[in-house]
Amino acid sequence: MRYEELADQPCSITRPLVILGDRWTLLILKYSFSGIRRFNAFQNTLGISRSRLQDRLDRLVEHEILIKQKPDDGAYEEYRLTAKGHDIYPILMAIRDWGDTYMAPDGPPVHYLHRSCPHGTGEAHVRLECDSCGSEITARDVTPTPGPGLLAVEAG
Repeated sequence: MRYEELADQPCSITRPLVILGDRWTLLILKYSFSGIRRFNAFQNTLGISRSRLQDRLDRLVEHEILIKQKPDDGAYEEYRLTAKGHDIYPILMAIRDWGDTYMAPDGPPVHYLHRSCPHGTGEAHVRLECDSCGSEITARDVTPTPGPGLLAVEAG
């Protein structure tokens, strides 16, 4: 199956991978969350070719994850996260949690602290929980069942 054909699959994991499934896109998003907004800043930080960077930024704009806009001072255009883009943050934090656990032998390289934590030490982590009872769950606690999107494909 060709990469582009994956977008037609009735799967809410597969479809986003068509947009987010390469390292450059995820790194662009990582740096977007850290405040990088301009093309040259992305290029200098990532060391990516101009054409590849432009391709990834265009894809993120096309899918309304980033928006391209001129700042009030009229300087160069900036790429800013949209609400849809901000919703990707938990994905990056889940990757970070996994990386801290399995790929950081000396401990986490960066701590993501909860800015307004009353204890002053709270760190951000992703927690998977049941939307009904609130219990924390893992893959062992989940049973995939067909949803309306898959049933519509099967019926059509």
